[in-house]
Amino acid sequence: MSESAKPGDPRFFSRAGPFQLKVLTELAGAAAAEPDREIHGVAPLQSAGPEDVSFLDNRRYADLLAATKAGAVIVHPDFAAKVPAGAAAIVTPEPYVAWARISALFHPFPAAKPGIHPSAIIEPSASIDDSVEVGAGAYIGANAEIGAGTIIGALAVIQEGVVIGKNCRIHPHVTVSHAVIGNRVVLYPGVRIGQDGFGFAIGRTGFTPVRQLGRVLIGDGAEIGANTCIDRGSAQDTVIGPGVHIDNLVQIAHNVNIGANTVIVAQAGISGSTIIGEQVQIAGQAGLTGHLTIGKGARIAAQSGVMTDIPAGSDVMGSPSQPIKTYFREVATLRKLAASRGKPNKARETE
Repeated sequence: MSESAKPGDPRFFSRAGPFQLKVLTELAGAAAAEPDREIHGVAPLQSAGPEDVSFLDNRRYADLLAATKAGAVIVHPDFAAKVPAGAAAIVTPEPYVAWARISALFHPFPAAKPGIHPSAIIEPSASIDDSVEVGAGAYIGANAEIGAGTIIGALAVIQEGVVIGKNCRIHPHVTVSHAVIGNRVVLYPGVRIGQDGFGFAIGRTGFTPVRQLGRVLIGDGAEIGANTCIDRGSAQDTVIGPGVHIDNLVQIAHNVNIGANTVIVAQAGISGSTIIGEQVQIAGQAGLTGHLTIGKGARIAAQSGVMTDIPAGSDVMGSPSQPIKTYFREVATLRKLAASRGKPNKARETE
């Protein structure tokens, strides 16, 4: 494979290295058999060369390991003995985690290029660290604060009073209002943070909008996917905990509180005042009604309709959602009933 066809096309991704093998093994929490050996890049097993590091995490691709020409391979202990001669084995119980760390070492996110584009509009009272990069056509409102090393993308809008911490990446066309954002937060293109929550008082004459007086608080290291919307709170805050990863096209309503290191997949919707514990996994197109409590470590399957609280550590699916074992038991019963329809009645055949 040509250099330009390998992962990390230099037109789009920055490159670093080479690095000695001992640096890679330290990231992986492994021992270095050839600590001074230099590795120049990352590549899949089938295309890696002697200067590349690769990995095996899925047993389905184990056949590729024997034929790889990689200089080093990250593997689970179960596959350590199968690493071919000439390749250094980086042995770890979590190969994919090690791959994530090592590939980020070779292809780090670009650092901010300090400066403000001439077309950007910055209100005089805004406080912007000298190391911040502000892209073309961006707007930063009065009394906003932008921390060191942060990148504000083209046409992003940071409204009055917003606080953004250090080393954040605010991508183009993001809109942020009524928010306090921590360090190392990533907002991908089209994200909308802090707009009015969908709150109304219902009376005899119709719907009266309720003032949404809360904020959005986003913890360190959170990532919010493209075109996701997070409403500000009504009388309290909407909270996105540290390390939370939210996919594209997700709706988070007012007063929702999401615990640390939770993952929410595309097109899920979380209704108002729902409390989600730490390390929860919510799959695509799941919908949660309001005022629920989802316990720590719970897992919600795709397209589930969650209408009741979920205990910690539970796995649920279906609409309305229920424990996975119960769901599959009901599915099996329905299949048996469907299969039995139309079959001759043996009792009648013997008459």
